[in-house]
Amino acid sequence: MRNWTSDGRRQTPVSIAHRWSDLRPWLGTLARLGLAAVWLVAGGSKVGDLAGSGRAVAAFRLMPADAARLVGAALPFVEIALGVLLLVGLATRLAAAVSAALFAIYIVGIAAAWARGLSIDCGCFGGGGQLAPGQHPNYAPDILRDVGLLLVAGFLVIWPRTRLALDEWLLVGEAT
Repeated sequence: MRNWTSDGRRQTPVSIAHRWSDLRPWLGTLARLGLAAVWLVAGGSKVGDLAGSGRAVAAFRLMPADAARLVGAALPFVEIALGVLLLVGLATRLAAAVSAALFAIYIVGIAAAWARGLSIDCGCFGGGGQLAPGQHPNYAPDILRDVGLLLVAGFLVIWPRTRLALDEWLLVGEAT
């Protein structure tokens, strides 16, 4: 079946692969900026209360309390750094790979808390720690959110070239 324009000329079909190659960098840009926003909000919400962030990590009971407090205090800075790198599009593949690793760790941690019957708030966007008596955790949405973000990060690991990125400017002429 041939496609014709209204003036009788044959329309050139656009292949799916060609459309994908045109669309992919823009989808990557949305993914990169979306992940940047998540990291900047998550890290920004915790950076003002590093002790609270440490308590949130310790509540998972996956490491010694002192190590958990140290990880919790460092985590907001790692999240903010990832957010900045993704926002400007610098070292996108590396930032996406670290993001994917963190999301995988978060998923395992939340699932472990759920499996062990802990009643905690993940502290993903501040707060966190033990829930008050009568409060019940809702782990499924946190896990689903992090699985979705892991997939977005995976997209950027596979296709890190995005628009409006320092990587694009620095890698002019490089193969995609």
